[in-house]
Amino acid sequence: MKLNELKPPAGSRKNRKRLGRGQGSGRGGTAGKGHKGQNARSGGGVRIGFEGGQMPLQRRLPKRGFTNIFRARVAEVNLRDLNRFAAGSVVDLKALAEAGLIKGSFDFIKLLGGGEVDRPLTVKVDKASAGARAKVEAAGGKLELN
Repeated sequence: MKLNELKPPAGSRKNRKRLGRGQGSGRGGTAGKGHKGQNARSGGGVRIGFEGGQMPLQRRLPKRGFTNIFRARVAEVNLRDLNRFAAGSVVDLKALAEAGLIKGSFDFIKLLGGGEVDRPLTVKVDKASAGARAKVEAAGGKLELN
C-alpha cells in the first residue's frame, strides 16, 4: 500500500446537502423549508421549549426542593473493605482507587466503622469515625488523618 492509494472507508465521507440550487437538485424552490410561515423566514424559528404559546412543559411541572451547590462529596470506605489489603500495607487514596473502593470525584475520604479489620494497616484518609479509629488501632494498625 502506498500513500497515493489511501482512501477513506466506503460510506464514511458524505457530501453535505446543498439547498436552493434549482429544481433539478430536489432541494430547490423553498429549499426544504415548506411554504411561508415563521420557520421559512430568515432568522425564523422558535426558542427551545416553546410550545406555540401553550404553557410549556418546564413551567407546567411542579418544582420541589433545591440542590445545595456547596455540598461536600464524601467517598465512604468501611473497615470490612480493608481486609483485601496485605498486613502492614499503607492504605491511601492511590491504594483505594486501585482496589476499586473509591470512584469518581469527591472532596474527601471518610473511614467508617462497618465490619471488622483483622490485620495491622496504616490507613491514610481525610476523616474517620471514632469507632473506625478504635477498631484500626485495636487490630495493631495506625490511622493518619490528612
